[in-house]
Amino acid sequence: MGRLRFLLLSAAAVAVPAQAAPEAIGIFGQWGAFRDASRCYAIAEPPESRRRDGGRAFAAVGDWPGRNVRGQVHFRFARPKRPGSAVLLRIDDRTFQLIGGGADGWAPDAAADAAIVTAMRTGVAMSVETRSQGGGLMRDDYALRGAATAIDAAAIACAGGARH
Repeated sequence: MGRLRFLLLSAAAVAVPAQAAPEAIGIFGQWGAFRDASRCYAIAEPPESRRRDGGRAFAAVGDWPGRNVRGQVHFRFARPKRPGSAVLLRIDDRTFQLIGGGADGWAPDAAADAAIVTAMRTGVAMSVETRSQGGGLMRDDYALRGAATAIDAAAIACAGGARH
C-alpha cells in the first residue's frame, strides 16, 4: 500500500489540474499506470526522489488521445537543470540525447520517443542525467521492471478513451 501511495503522489506531481485527480489503473513492479481527464500515463520515481533541496523526480510515458499523442516520454529532475546542459538518457547500453528546460527533459521528436519506449520495454535499468544550475551532476536511476506492462496498461486505458 505504501508503494501505491508513493505513486499516487508521483502522479499528482505531473501537473494535473486539481479537479482532475488521477485514477490508478495498476502498479507493476516499480511503475504505476494512471489516467485522468485528458491522458493516460505510466510513471515511476527513482528510489532517492525525496530530496531536501528540491522537488520529486519522475519518469513518465504518456498518451493524450485528444492530441493524438502516444508514447511521449517525460523526465522530471528534483531541481532545475543548468541552461544549455545536455540531458542524457541511458537505457542499458544505449544512450539518447534529450531536450530540456527547467527541471524537465523530453525526447526531441516522436521517432525518438518510440526508440526510447522500445528500449524501455526490453531494458533492465535506466538513468537520466544533466547538470544542476550550480554545475553539479544530477542523476536519477530507474529500474525498468514493470515499465512495459505499465506503459501497455496506460495505452489500453486511453484506447478506450480518457475520462471526460
